[in-house]
This record gives sequence, C-alpha cells and structure tokens, in this order.
Amino acid sequence: MVDLALLRSLAQPAQSKLVLLVLDGLGGLPREAGGPTELEAARTPHLDDLAAEGQAGLSQPIGLGITPGSGPGHLALFGYDPVSSNIGRGALSALGLGLRLDAGDLGVRLNFCTLDDQGIVVDRRAGRIETSVNRKLVAKLNEIEVAGIELEFATESQHRAVLIIRGAYLSPAVRETDPQAVGVPPLEPVPLTATAQHTSEVLRLVTEAVRDCIGSEAPANFVLMRGYAGLPELEDLHSLYGLQPMCLATYPMYKGLARVAGMAVLDGLESVDEQIAGLAATWDDYDYFFVHHKAPDARGEDGDFDAKAAAIEEMDRRLPALLELGPDVLVVTGDHSTPSQLHQHSWHPVPCLFWGENVLPDSVRTFGERSCGQGSLGVFPAQSIMALMLGHGGRLQKFGA
Repeated sequence: MVDLALLRSLAQPAQSKLVLLVLDGLGGLPREAGGPTELEAARTPHLDDLAAEGQAGLSQPIGLGITPGSGPGHLALFGYDPVSSNIGRGALSALGLGLRLDAGDLGVRLNFCTLDDQGIVVDRRAGRIETSVNRKLVAKLNEIEVAGIELEFATESQHRAVLIIRGAYLSPAVRETDPQAVGVPPLEPVPLTATAQHTSEVLRLVTEAVRDCIGSEAPANFVLMRGYAGLPELEDLHSLYGLQPMCLATYPMYKGLARVAGMAVLDGLESVDEQIAGLAATWDDYDYFFVHHKAPDARGEDGDFDAKAAAIEEMDRRLPALLELGPDVLVVTGDHSTPSQLHQHSWHPVPCLFWGENVLPDSVRTFGERSCGQGSLGVFPAQSIMALMLGHGGRLQKFGA
C-alpha cells in the first residue's frame, strides 16, 4: 500500500480534471441463484461503454470479510487509511449540516425508530418518516434539558437526525444503543472505558427524556444512538496533493466527510440533475470533483432489488452530460456493497472502473460485479483509487532515479 507521505512527496501540479462518481452501496447480489445482481440487471449503456473503453476491477473498502460503514468507505476512496482515520458518523453528520462542533463536543448520529408496547424495536427507521415529520420531532426534543449539559438536536433527513452534546469530560467510548436488528430492545449506553462513565450517564438521561418526550408519537417514538465522535482532524487534499476539491452531494453526512477532507461543498442540491448542473457550474474553478449518488444504498437497505437497479439507471442516464465537460480521469465505484437481499451493507468488494485518455483498456465490456471481477485491476484496496487517479491525471512525479 502506497502511504500518504510518499504520495505527498510525489504530488505535482497539472491541469487535469479528476471526477470520482460514487454510487453509494453499488455492489449487490442476485435475488435468485444464477441471476443478475442489481447492477447487472440495470440498463446501463453508458456505464457499459465506459467499462469497455477503460479499466475495471473490484475495490475492497477495508479488508476481506469486513463490512464497512459509509464513513470509512468514503475515506478509503479519498486515499486515507480507513482504519486509522475512521471518524464517527455523529461528527460527520453534524459537520455536513454546518452545525458548530467544537473541540470537546460530542456528535451523535440518531435514527428515529419505532418501539412496541414492550420496548422492542420493530422498525429501526420508523418507516423512513418524511423529513417534515422529523423536524417536528426535533423541535420537541430540543426542549429536553439535562443539568450541566447543552443539547442540540438537528434534523438530517427522513429518519436520521443528529445530537450535539456540549459539556465537560465527554468521551465517545460508550456502547451504541442501536442493536442493528429488530425484535430486540435498544441497547444501554454502557461505558467502554472508565473515563466514559460520565458520558454514559448523560446519554442514559437523554434516552429517558426522549422516551418521555416522544414516546406517544407514531411511528417514530424513540431514537437509536450511534457514531459518537468529537471534532475530527485530517490533513486535507490540497495540502496532500495540491488539489482544489469540490463536493456535489445531496446528503449531509457526505458533505461532512468532504469538509473533513478539505473540500468545498456546493449546498442546496436536491436531485441528480442539480448535481450535474452544479458540476458544470463549478468546473472551471476546481480540479477534483466528488459526486455522490445516495439512492442505490437507500433502496438496497429497503430490500427493493428493482428500485436499486432503477436508481443506478438514473445516474447512467446523466453520464453523457458529465462526459461533455471533458474529465481527464473518471472513476465510477461505490463506498461499499448494499445487497437488497441482505437489507444492509455487506463485505462484498465493489465494482470499479477507470476511464480516461491515459487508462489502458482491458477486456471488460460491461459494468457489473462478475465482469469487473475479470478486469485487469483485480481485487484491490479502495485506498489505492486516489493514487491511480493522480497517476492517470499526470499529478505524480517519478519515484526514484
């Protein structure tokens, strides 16, 4: 694995334009033996053309058998070590929403959920409530008071929200309350270290207050907590490689990831068409573009095979407009796999293609899991994608004499 220090030492300026197009949760599985995956079933003539003209493989976000979260999955795509640089989702969501997160604060990612009369989780996402309902619930939660602590609840999107806790002696070393399953009660926020005892008690008081505040609501009558994190620190992409990076994402958490990596963020985007228009509008001012498409992941988590295929097709239809801008290097991949058969992220490697003038084409002719598995890149670490983009874009000097 090429480390950041070596890449930093080799980085050189160039006029090339680099585009990383992330179809969140891209990888999948067949719904019947011998059948196609969601990507293979989707009608993707433009992605197939890019695969035929470029180079393909399967990227491994973390390591063999390891299921990645969205945070480490994306950090690997940006070239960071996804393990040592891992950042809790609470901080990423808070930063993505533009909330104040100071040193010593604790960000917590929340899922509104549905509990039955026995306190058992029957829906971890409360039916993906409308964002407008989320805002009304957050307004109620912001009336909660815990002595000696400042709480700020904020809406993210649909069933997702964020809590920022401000106070002394806060620690992220607390067990998450999301059991990651239905049919069981929420977990208790027990401390994982002696220094996290105070934070554990604060979170316990918050969950009790949440139950009192919205326990009679339907379908969202409780919250599950995870992704505890303080203010992150990473060396930004400009300092590392001299890039001028821009993020075009619709969802707050991915904007937070981009901001941690030092990217400018174009806010106010709500659709794929607006993302492509934003890409065109910022094309002359930046040279690295991170374009994020959330829908495949969401539909995979819903267990909807056909809807996930349709979400992939939606981006495929926009590719001609992207290509008209003239990227020198285009990478299309995902941050992880989200098979609709599993209703969640998985450990399976992710289809990946490189396209550009300096990319040596291989024998792959279609964009799918099994075809990419035959590509010249093989199964390779997702952390290498940044180095390959820089190399294909003429942004790395020769190493050694």
